[in-house]
Amino acid sequence: MLLAIDIGNTQIVIGCIRDDEILFDARIATDHARTADQYGVEIKQILEAYDVRREDVTGCILSSVVPPVFVAVRNGVRKFIGMEPMVVGPGLKTGLDIRMDVPSQVGSDRIVIAVAALAKYSAPLILIDMGTAITIEAVEENRVYAGGVIMPGARTALDALTSHTAQLPGISLETPGRVVGKNTVDCMRSGIMYGTASMIDGMIDRMQEELGHPSKLVATGGLSPLIIPLCRHDILINENLLLEGLNVIYKRNRKESC
Repeated sequence: MLLAIDIGNTQIVIGCIRDDEILFDARIATDHARTADQYGVEIKQILEAYDVRREDVTGCILSSVVPPVFVAVRNGVRKFIGMEPMVVGPGLKTGLDIRMDVPSQVGSDRIVIAVAALAKYSAPLILIDMGTAITIEAVEENRVYAGGVIMPGARTALDALTSHTAQLPGISLETPGRVVGKNTVDCMRSGIMYGTASMIDGMIDRMQEELGHPSKLVATGGLSPLIIPLCRHDILINENLLLEGLNVIYKRNRKESC
């Protein structure tokens, strides 16, 4: 059984995979103040909550876009799970031809999602990941990672809006009944929800125009079920791309290291 962990800016996704089936996925908050012991205990408790024994775990893979937290989680896995995790980064085989100015600077989460998408769908692809930031990346034929865009996520935009305005309240992210709001809360919700959807639609249009062809559109990330249905493009939602990609990368590199 593979233990797959992805450390994002806001959440850490933890899942177990056996025979390419995701048995569970759990999420905990990314906390820079937690120690390796605290992360290790929490991961161990999550495994126990899903009736996974430590001896059931035969491998572990870890990706991260938060270097300080990565060190704590990796050390916690070493201590409490008793194994050295494979780490997504330079040196691992992904099968991607990364056409970026500095390939090593591409976030590991973007690489993992691209690998997962190519294992399930035919290129060309445009992949949308909706987290603290929204990333939209283009993957072309012949496994070419062509690049993409990074934009503020919906919660990030909302936090910036409420923290820099004196009279706008904190609100939950819900879809208002209409675009033209009739009160402050609905106006804010419309701006965040429909505004983010419109931003995604607009960027897809511009990317496809620049690439010179349409692409299959796939979205993932915690907010994708809320916002992607508001988009005007036909976008497939796959919430498991991160874990699926970690599984693919682990298997590819485990075989090559044998």
